Amino acid sequence: MPWVESRRAEDAVTALRETFNEDAELYDRARPRYPRALVGELARAAGLGPDSSVLEIGPGTGQLTVALAESGCRITAVELGDAMAGVARRRLAAFPRVDVRVAEFESWDLPAEPFDLVVCATAFHWIDPAVRLVKAARALRPGGRLALVVTEHVAGGSVEFFAQAQRCYERWDPDTPPGLRLLPASEMPAGTGELLDSPLFEHVVASRYTQDITYTTDQYIDVLRTYSGHRALDEGARRGLLTCLRELIDTRHGGNVTKRYLHELIVTERA
Repeated sequence: MPWVESRRAEDAVTALRETFNEDAELYDRARPRYPRALVGELARAAGLGPDSSVLEIGPGTGQLTVALAESGCRITAVELGDAMAGVARRRLAAFPRVDVRVAEFESWDLPAEPFDLVVCATAFHWIDPAVRLVKAARALRPGGRLALVVTEHVAGGSVEFFAQAQRCYERWDPDTPPGLRLLPASEMPAGTGELLDSPLFEHVVASRYTQDITYTTDQYIDVLRTYSGHRALDEGARRGLLTCLRELIDTRHGGNVTKRYLHELIVTERA
């Protein structure tokens, strides 16, 4: 039955997005921060300042929240995971105008006072598609802005390593497409389609930023251990995959690799 399959798909997504809460300290330590140029453009486009009120969806442990809080704005951050929220509160202790709430955004009751900005960094795809744009629009004042950050791993950095790593994935992860290769940033499709098709928003503007981060073997394995797909593997497959990648970095790449990230900032206005 179609509704049964839909329910199973929803349950699978819910299970994956809840894996991030299993080791919040690791997530906070390993996940990259966002480029300062991106944060600066977001603050400029949204006109952030002490008078601004911001709703952040899925702040995690505060990777973007801290940078936004430095503008002096008031932030309500709604985080699904209690452990993630706990780390975020600790990191944001110096910013009394930030309030971190533990709740599922889809079921969270919006306050009566609308926000100037709703922002979501590398988490919007986890929100129910039937809810996310509608509720974001409801949360905003007329003319308020929605800002999304989409993050992708793209070709660049240690190109040879990532090509070789495919063999580890094909061996240990049954869902890996054969021959998968990373695309360069210039060939990545824009993340604006959903907003361009929505009558709730207008004036969609996107900007792109890349950053290369060099990791030691241990640091790179830690990054992988924060990804939902890796965490969802059974223990034997996960151990085999990470061991395979660790040996590849140590024996053929001198104990470090460089990963290239593409961050796309999309800013739009409530219609």
